Amino acid sequence: MASTEPGTDRTPPPPPARSDRSRWNWLLAVPAVVPLLTFLYNDDDPRLGGLPAFYWMQFAFIPLGVVCTVLVYRMTRKRG
Repeated sequence: MASTEPGTDRTPPPPPARSDRSRWNWLLAVPAVVPLLTFLYNDDDPRLGGLPAFYWMQFAFIPLGVVCTVLVYRMTRKRG
């Protein structure tokens, strides 16, 4: 026999919808856009360790991408 008392057959509320809309996510565009700015490294000078600017700047973009990704991860992860 079903209970007719009010409030006895309640279901738990659904969990809040996850939102990935954080302003920190815009920082992920930096490592994608900066290598496209060819005027930054479209030259032979300055040389660093004998390497032209094109090569050493390409290697410099790797830590830039890592730093941006780690920063966005740490600022947008759920706590608790």
